[in-house]
Amino acid sequence: MLFVHRVAMEPMNTPSLPASFYVKTGNGAYSPTEATIGPWSADLQHGGPPSALLTHALLQHQPRAGMVLSRITIEIFGTIPLTPCEIQVETVRAGKRIELLKASYVSAGKTCMLAHAWRLESAPDVAPVVPEPFVVPALPPAQTQGFFPGVGYFPYGHALEWRYVQGGFDSLGPATVWARSRIALVDDAPLQPLETLMLLIDSANGVSAELDIRQWSFVPVDLSIGLHRQPQGVWQGMAARTVVQSHGIGQTTTTAFDETGSLGHSLHTLFVRPR
Repeated sequence: MLFVHRVAMEPMNTPSLPASFYVKTGNGAYSPTEATIGPWSADLQHGGPPSALLTHALLQHQPRAGMVLSRITIEIFGTIPLTPCEIQVETVRAGKRIELLKASYVSAGKTCMLAHAWRLESAPDVAPVVPEPFVVPALPPAQTQGFFPGVGYFPYGHALEWRYVQGGFDSLGPATVWARSRIALVDDAPLQPLETLMLLIDSANGVSAELDIRQWSFVPVDLSIGLHRQPQGVWQGMAARTVVQSHGIGQTTTTAFDETGSLGHSLHTLFVRPR
């Protein structure tokens, strides 16, 4: 496959960033920092950081050796305010080898996001390998960082380093991009590879947008990612494609990968309307 990189239209210097996306303030309680802010309002978070925070809480919930999160589905109930939050986690279905967990993102007394995750036993050499025929693109050298046309203040965008293989923030259509976080997710914990993946995978519908973001809104109402392998390393990648139908519903499908190979696939359901 031929990959074409398009240099971003609006080069920017990376501004001063906080040390983390969230500061832990208590048991299950967090305060979002400026780095969580998305491109549309200084009062609202981008969906990536709260998705990663829910994943952080799921990883910490009664961990057991050999058990891994193999599917995470996040329902997005509305905008996520830049206000303190509480993450509530419970086991919905307990099991020795298969468990279902639930995590809620609650802020100002309102549940903003709800996550369900299947946690499965991962054991060596219990099944034959049937690989996915996905060729991992090489990690490009450092690139000038720039974002969507017309977007200036975008702290979340700056908090990650983006390296495009195909497409770009300034162009429409399918995109393949590597990314890493420049800062920690939570101030008191090292960043995990799965948390990095969740930080960026929420952006799949944005990087692969088929419509001009200045004229169209394509709001994701959910995010579901299934993993056949756990991510490794600092850099994570996604190859994303968006389709839109005339009735105003769209879909973004993504192959997630790291330097070792493919990890699985994600799906966004999009509500599409003119601005």
